[in-house]
Amino acid sequence: MAPALLGHNSLRNPSLFPPFIGKNVRFFYQIVPFITCNPSPFAGKQVSSVVVRSSALKNNAQTRERQRLKEQFKIARERCRTDPMDGVTFSVEEFLDALDDHDLVSEVGTKVYGTVFGTDSTGADVNVSSSCSAFLPLEEACMYKINHVADAGILPGFEENFVIIGKNLDDNRLILSRRPIQYSLAWERCRQLQSENAVLICKIIGGKRGGLLALVEGLQGFIPLSQVSKRSGLETLIGKELPLKILEIDEKSSKLILSNRKANSEYQEQDLTPGSVVTGTVDSLKPYGAIVNVAGLTALLHISQISHAHVSDISAILKPGDIIKGMVLRYDHEKDRLSLSTKKLEPMPGDMIHRQKLVYDQAEEMARLFLQKIVEAEEAARAFSESESEV
Repeated sequence: MAPALLGHNSLRNPSLFPPFIGKNVRFFYQIVPFITCNPSPFAGKQVSSVVVRSSALKNNAQTRERQRLKEQFKIARERCRTDPMDGVTFSVEEFLDALDDHDLVSEVGTKVYGTVFGTDSTGADVNVSSSCSAFLPLEEACMYKINHVADAGILPGFEENFVIIGKNLDDNRLILSRRPIQYSLAWERCRQLQSENAVLICKIIGGKRGGLLALVEGLQGFIPLSQVSKRSGLETLIGKELPLKILEIDEKSSKLILSNRKANSEYQEQDLTPGSVVTGTVDSLKPYGAIVNVAGLTALLHISQISHAHVSDISAILKPGDIIKGMVLRYDHEKDRLSLSTKKLEPMPGDMIHRQKLVYDQAEEMARLFLQKIVEAEEAARAFSESESEV
């Protein structure tokens, strides 16, 4: 076998070797026939030196490769330590957004952000990621009873946070709801109103044993009989609006306790003299102004007294149910009617249109400054009159 193998032409022709044969191996097979066919006294030593040389070449190549990889690893490690974003073509925010799009958490109770892309009489189709759509049923679109999702302002292009409440096994789509978020906001709003000790004007929606039921920020509140000013004929109050204050809140047990007596006592303490600031609730809007309920009294906020800036559309500024502050201009004792102004409370002209909260926050201070100006004007007029009398 050996002479035949060593004498084979393929061993002398390197081009006939398969491509996967290493260079060192090729060299060995080329040199062995030459040594075999040309024997010498040192033939054994030559073969031994060739094998050693081949092994040394192979080891040197591996050493160089290891050294090259080691240097590359060292450079990469240093770059990660000093500038990890070097060469990265996207930002961390873009990376997180991509994770949100492709790794959507679909557990019940998870809050997701989506965009409505279609509506019908049964609900709305919502896109919650680049590869996932969901459905918002009509009954889950709003905490109030509505006939169509459009009644809640839900139209194609509407963007909002939703809560996952289930999954449709037929089409594998998520089922969403807005009600948990709205209820959470309503409880938060009630806690704020309680902390502000605000007087609310709420509609009585029914009665139950021991009291009345009222609607506060979309939540059902209970007015114990002991907290109702009018003890007789409670059924006549159903459907009407009463001033109320929040006594107790417990979101976990859905407890909302209200008082009509405390609200009435505070209303009666309000100063109704001209120049005083009162709190009321907008009952309705008319072309000539807003009708406001103040301590059970009817007050008019005329359109000319809303702002120093021109007001053409009252509904763009106020709406029924809004709680406002106004300065008393006049009180008609015979008719129990008030005339109010928010214009006199504006720190700057037009604030009632653009920054209502600022107007209400500084209402008492602006009323004080207004009365001070009146006093100064009266004193100046009196001084002028006395000087004329002397002349």
